[in-house]
Amino acid sequence: MTPKVIAHDSVSLDGSFMNFNPNMGIHYQIVGSFRADAHLIGSNTIKMGIELYGDGVPSEEESDFKKPDKDINLPLWVIPDTKGILKGLLHIYRRFEFCRDIVVLISEATPEDYVEYLEERDYDYHRVGQKRVDLKKALELLEERYNIKTVLADTGRILVNLLLNLSLVSEISLLIHPLVVGAKAEGLFSNVSSNLKLKLLHNETLEDGHVWLTYKVLYGDNGVK
Repeated sequence: MTPKVIAHDSVSLDGSFMNFNPNMGIHYQIVGSFRADAHLIGSNTIKMGIELYGDGVPSEEESDFKKPDKDINLPLWVIPDTKGILKGLLHIYRRFEFCRDIVVLISEATPEDYVEYLEERDYDYHRVGQKRVDLKKALELLEERYNIKTVLADTGRILVNLLLNLSLVSEISLLIHPLVVGAKAEGLFSNVSSNLKLKLLHNETLEDGHVWLTYKVLYGDNGVK
């Protein structure tokens, strides 16, 4: 069994997830409304967030080398990072008040110095795949090991497209921003390999002309996953 996966993102009216400033307040209000057990976030998205919204990388402290004591009702943040690009950065998000702790997904090809980094700081990590993370096995592991029932994929194009191509996404949630990016638009679903039928579950007009849409993804000829 794999958990229910909801893919959520903020896009412009022309479907771009880049080259505009999203309303993060509304974005995270929607994130919180799903009450997901885990958030699945790509390592590139994490790194970009640090670069765009961070104030530099704070030095590690003694508390960063052990699991935090936080509310068990907070979601786990699950990060596929086979190349170890977040080495030296994970403590920034471990400290985040809405994150219970971080679980890292790696592969057999992950550098050993990154594995040592994770072990020294008592991060849960799991090898699922040879060169890349096997996302289906990873989701099964989350359900079996952590009793995860709902996963929110709050991430960028690469990971969400992989999940859709593997038929692992149950719902798509989009916060539509009232603007057109135009020539610099980068489509969120530009790497989805085939047409996907959708069924509208929810539509809501929010402040300042933002619109929230939620769709069920219909896989197969009969529209059943």
